Amino acid sequence: MKRLSIPHVPELGSLTIDAVHTVLEEQGARIPIETINWPDLFGYRPLTTVSIARTDDRLFVLFQVHGNCLRAVNTKDNQPVHEDSCVEFFVKQVDSEDYFNFEFNCIGTCKAARHHKDRANAVNFTLDQLATIERWSSLGQRAFNELSGLFNWDVCVSIPFTLIDVQPDQLPPVLLGNFYKCADATEQPHYVSWNPIRTERPDFHRPEYFGELRLA
Repeated sequence: MKRLSIPHVPELGSLTIDAVHTVLEEQGARIPIETINWPDLFGYRPLTTVSIARTDDRLFVLFQVHGNCLRAVNTKDNQPVHEDSCVEFFVKQVDSEDYFNFEFNCIGTCKAARHHKDRANAVNFTLDQLATIERWSSLGQRAFNELSGLFNWDVCVSIPFTLIDVQPDQLPPVLLGNFYKCADATEQPHYVSWNPIRTERPDFHRPEYFGELRLA
């Protein structure tokens, strides 16, 4: 199991989401998303990093991607953004049977849900809940069909702890989670993770393979 310490950076709370990029790069904990779990089926791996930090009441996550092909068809929250150029963050409390998935395409459209034990038992977040997730994309918010070439793009988000059933005045010392890069409907579909997943075929909904996230 991989482990990550998430630093406490209070100044993030006073910045708008489009202004936290530099702070996260300088003060966040940075890790690569680089595990190719199914090399015989999906061997492509875009260069992807995550920089993460927290305030007392929010997690801040910056995804930075360099890779081939770019797709952003989905513009409404809770649409299937995993089909686009997509980054994802799954998280749970250590002693809970519920976990949460947060999926963002390259223009910041979000799909998120609570899951009880597995992907079959899901309750999507409401649009009001999703509106509390702040988002910024270096590509803006305009949709486009798949483009060929070599691209760099960033997505920065902040997620209230309350969305994952964590109260700001009772933060646990450790959460469990994983980070992913995917793009199901592109010419180069791929399924890359931070913590390794030991399944026969791609499946990100496996909390038993989450890594350890320490709230420093």
